[in-house]
Parts: sequence; structure tokens; C-alpha cells
Amino acid sequence: MAKSRYLFPKDYMADPSANVFNGKLYVYPSHDWDSGECFDDDGGHFQMRDYHVLSMEDIMEGEVTDHGVILDVDQVPWAEKQMWDNDVVEKDGKYYLIFSAKDYTGVFHLGVAVADKPEGPFIPQPAPIIGSYSIDPCVFKDDDGQIYCYFGGIWGGQLQWYRDNKLKPAASVGEENFRPTMLPEGDEDPIPSRVARMSDDVLQFAEAPKPVIIVDAEGKPLRADDPHRFFEASWMHKMNGKYYFSYSTGDSHYLCYAVGDNPYGPFTYQGVILEPVVGWTTHHSIVQYKGKWYLFHHDCVPSNDTTWLRSLKVIPLDVDEDGRIHTMKSE
Repeated sequence: MAKSRYLFPKDYMADPSANVFNGKLYVYPSHDWDSGECFDDDGGHFQMRDYHVLSMEDIMEGEVTDHGVILDVDQVPWAEKQMWDNDVVEKDGKYYLIFSAKDYTGVFHLGVAVADKPEGPFIPQPAPIIGSYSIDPCVFKDDDGQIYCYFGGIWGGQLQWYRDNKLKPAASVGEENFRPTMLPEGDEDPIPSRVARMSDDVLQFAEAPKPVIIVDAEGKPLRADDPHRFFEASWMHKMNGKYYFSYSTGDSHYLCYAVGDNPYGPFTYQGVILEPVVGWTTHHSIVQYKGKWYLFHHDCVPSNDTTWLRSLKVIPLDVDEDGRIHTMKSE
């Protein structure tokens, strides 16, 4: 089995979104800063106030360049704190960073920042995307040039606060420690990820977000008690004409994938990509570079399980000629 590599041991970073621009591999992570506060399963003990970008030309052995801060929370008029996952997409020579952060009422939204080159700096829009909510954006550009944003995370990511894209009345704005009294259980429908096509200028949603449904081999949606149902960390890549939706299962700690025939799904569950790693989250991206596929992810081993600060890792993806991804273990 292929060995994984810690990409950037000098700092604690997580949630790597890997993209290839101009023949070079760029990774856009979140940035863990220990705030000194008590452990908080909503991530409040991490400051996570800025984004860096890393670049490399040899993924498994080459030098990794940190281009420094590309966006800080103080530059974003609407955001107060907790700049979580982000992703970048290119269109017409411009680079669009879609990111998640909490506003001044404690509610997550998605924002957009724009740059002239992959390494930034990125200039944020003054307001979040209209109709956006929750966390973990992935921006996917299809072969026809259309761009889609996948997003959503349960629990600290607040996805359970919404029904039909509307904030549920029980989730009072400003109650950061709010917990829903009930989440789907047993054979109930799970809470799905969301997807929305982006506008031509990549600054807004062009449509209302739609649920991303994952089904079993018989076409029935995975149930809420299935350990392979969606929890957070949506990612989309395309292989052999098929759409691969991959995601984290959260509290069961798997990375899984499902395959569909179009960007909206439904997606048929296929299997586990990565066994559980050390840490309280699993988050990833999948990219092809120089003819090979790679899985970027993170774990908490270097922080000695005390602060749960996360570190970036990469491992060659174990995928066969038929496009089936085999379960891996990150070592």
C-alpha cells in the first residue's frame, strides 16, 4: 500500500482543496490556530482566521511552497470569525475563492473573493452569496464550463438548521451553541448535501440550492442510521465521463464516494475511500495531476492528540481501470 506524505509540517492546516492551474498543483487549506479556549465540538477553539495557499510540482517528494496569507477575516466586511473550508475555481483568467465563515450573528454563509492569479491575493466581495448557508464549499467546473458549488455540514456546520433553504424558526439567530432537539434517526431520510449552479460571473448562485441524494444499489436513499450517509466535506471530480461525489460521514469517520451521471445526481453509493484517521474530522479532495490521481486529507497525529490541531496529508488514490476506488489507510 502506498505511503502518505505530510505536506506542510511547519504549520497546522486542514480541509485541503487541491486544484491544478497552469500546470502546477495548488492546495487551498483552512488554517488551524489554537485559541487557547476549551475544546468545542463546533470548532470554536480554533481561531481559523485566514487562508494560505500551497503549491508544488512534485506531489509526493517535491518542495512545497507557502505563498502566505491570501485572505484574512479582517478583510471580509460581513465575516466575524471561523473561516472554515474553501475552494477555488478558474474562469476566463480570474480565480474565484468560495469560502465559509460566520457572520456577526453566529450564522455561517459562503463568500466569494477574486484574484488575478492562483496564489492571490484575493479581494472579497462585500456581502456573502445571497441564499447561501452552512459550510464546506467545493466548486466544480464541468466540461461545458458550467460551475457548480457543493456545500453543507451537519452539527457545527449548521446544515440541520435549514429546511427547503430556509432557516428553521427553532434555530434563533445568534444562538451559537444551539443544538437541534432532534436529528434524523433510524430509517428516516438523512440530511443531504446541497448543490447550486453558479452565475456566469461566479459571484452568486444562479438557482436555489438542491439536495444531493445518495442512493443504494436498488435506488433507495441511504438512511439516517447508515454509517455511510453524508455528514460534511462535499467534493466532486469527474472520471471517465462519470461524476464522483465524495464526502465525509462525520461521526463514523469515513470518506465515502458515490457515482452519478450528471452534476445533480442522484449518486449511487460505491464504497469507502479512506479508513478513519486520528482526529475528530475527516476532510479531503481528489485531483488528477500528471496522469495520476491523488487524495488530499488531514489528521491530528502531529499535534499529539492534545489540541486536535490538524496537519495536511496526501496519498496516491487507489483506483482501478474501471474507475472503482479501493479503500485505503493513511499511514
